[in-house]
Amino acid sequence: MNWDQVQGNWKQVKGKAKQMWGDFTDDELDVMEGKSEELVGQLQTKYGYSKEKAQEEADRWVRSL
Repeated sequence: MNWDQVQGNWKQVKGKAKQMWGDFTDDELDVMEGKSEELVGQLQTKYGYSKEKAQEEADRWVRSL
């Protein structure tokens, strides 16, 4: 899956995001709407990741879908 597909199918895949990163609230996931930049920013905020680490984690998750 790629980011365009994730964004288009966000309602279906946001549950998988919640499984991967359990600290995200439903409201935060709703705001993300499958946008890479939003997810990376939230990973930085919630988990203290560097921008590079957050992007790696987000990309790894998308490839696993």
